[in-house]
Amino acid sequence: MSTVSENPTIIAPSSASHDAAGRARSYEVRTYGCQMNVHDSERLSGSLEAAGYIKADGVEPDVVVINTCAVRENADNKLYGNLGYLAGVKRRHAGMQIAVGGCLAQKDKNVILEKAPWVDVVFGTHNMGALPSLLERARHNDEAQIEILEALETFPSTLPTKRDSSYSGWVSISVGCNNTCTFCIVPALRGKEKDRRPGEVLSEIQSLVDDGALEVTLLGQNVNSYGVEFGDRLAFGKLLRAAGAIEGLERIRFTSPHPAAFTDDVIDAMAETPSVMPQLHMPLQSGSDRVLKAMRRSYRSAKFLGILERVRERMPHAAISTDIIVGFPGETEEDFQETLRVVEEARFATAFTFQYSIRPGTPAATMEEQVPKEVVQERYERLIALQDRISWEENEKVVGRTVQVLVGNHAGKKDADTNRLSGRAEDSRLVHFEVPAGSETPRPGDVVTVTVTQAAPFFLIADSVDDAPLVIRRTRSGDAWDRQEAESCGVPSGAADGGQGAPGPVLLGFPTLRAGGASTVPIYNTDDELR
Repeated sequence: MSTVSENPTIIAPSSASHDAAGRARSYEVRTYGCQMNVHDSERLSGSLEAAGYIKADGVEPDVVVINTCAVRENADNKLYGNLGYLAGVKRRHAGMQIAVGGCLAQKDKNVILEKAPWVDVVFGTHNMGALPSLLERARHNDEAQIEILEALETFPSTLPTKRDSSYSGWVSISVGCNNTCTFCIVPALRGKEKDRRPGEVLSEIQSLVDDGALEVTLLGQNVNSYGVEFGDRLAFGKLLRAAGAIEGLERIRFTSPHPAAFTDDVIDAMAETPSVMPQLHMPLQSGSDRVLKAMRRSYRSAKFLGILERVRERMPHAAISTDIIVGFPGETEEDFQETLRVVEEARFATAFTFQYSIRPGTPAATMEEQVPKEVVQERYERLIALQDRISWEENEKVVGRTVQVLVGNHAGKKDADTNRLSGRAEDSRLVHFEVPAGSETPRPGDVVTVTVTQAAPFFLIADSVDDAPLVIRRTRSGDAWDRQEAESCGVPSGAADGGQGAPGPVLLGFPTLRAGGASTVPIYNTDDELR
């Protein structure tokens, strides 16, 4: 079993959370990168609120925390661009503090302070809970604080959390990675894989359900290799089945598995557990066996396609998404054609496609035959065009199908103009559905039954054909959303916010904490312009 502590991490109130007049200082957490980062940001928010800070809703924050990604070169550029802008803001905002954490902070360490000396705190992936004390120390000493640990001391799930979603949450089942993919720097930044005990994972899921959640997403760098640390290669399938037995949990998702470790017992568990959703994110990276070998991806295209075939045999309507890298060093046109072939055969519902960029510290960074930028761009555009066509064709197959949509917190860009709301179907496809005149309006966390009337490459539309009221199932999650809205308009008992309005509830420590995350979305943050 893991030796990492699962005892709740208590964050003490901080003297730095209030100014000299006793006003609670406000914070904002900005997140770059994957859903592991999103989940980490919820813990950062929870830790700050436990220390006495309040969320900066609509006002310029007193504390800006940037939770960084280190996967792509543009992550560096975006971080330092943002820090350059914040330097000017800080000059006119008395007492403002800036903190940088996450994967890029773990990698760059003191480089951040050399490039941006106005930053107050730099912390890594292994000590997120130290943020409040580091802010306090920086304020007291009037000098920047940097603390980068080289090994994980406590799972993030032991930290307080601030969860915006009433209906959905993230649950980390492992951290770190044992693979050695030549393009990836994540193992160097997050360490070797550490697995949580099954009972601890299930207790956290239960706490989410008790708090009103209908859906959880299990997280790990290679989620299906769960159990390697305690010697049970079938542990992940067992965990899916056990989670499926939790009363009130309606939707289980997970991300991201590794094709090399994806076994038939997991497929069986998915197919035989009703609450495991018919959705799978399976990273391909390349369709060329030669490139996969150079990437140290321990599978080949035939095995990858075989997995998809077996998944669809058991779950015919499963929506499968993927990751693909274009322009890996040495990739030829013939290699790229192999990727196009596999993509055509795989019929992905969606694909997250990346142009390869050099990451210092990875084996691929020093490989010969780096592909010229203009060649990578041209191949990238061809791949995008192919996948957009396939996504549209696959979505058109759903037209006429009745789907159960879990209503989301955030509307689509045109929902207000079209009198629509948005949510995710069982297979995680985004659905914009009409609310007919006179119909009751569902709450975030409620479930609506709609029929898909139109398809686009990236979403589905379900408009009413007879103006009948929506078929709505009111849920515990919708009730929890009502409670959150009520609390946001008043002051909960015991709150001390310096007259600035009440923050949402933050519960301290696993397993009684409000763990998890925002609504289920694609594995990567599609709004951060990093992908």
